[in-house]
Amino acid sequence: MEIIVRLDVMLATRKMKSRDLAEIVGITEQNISLLKSGKVKGIRFETLAKICAALDCQPGDILEAAPIDHSTT
Repeated sequence: MEIIVRLDVMLATRKMKSRDLAEIVGITEQNISLLKSGKVKGIRFETLAKICAALDCQPGDILEAAPIDHSTT
């Protein structure tokens, strides 16, 4: 399984900028960018909870588990 991050979709749906979310959550805009690109190895539950509160969503709206497609490797 791989984890797909759909934070960019939620930001667009909520019409919120990464900068604004970073300020609300208390992390850097760079960390939001890394999270959006899926280039992080983990996220603290506390941070995820703050993101969900700011975007009025559930963790499943941001993170999705998907099977790894081995046909492209």
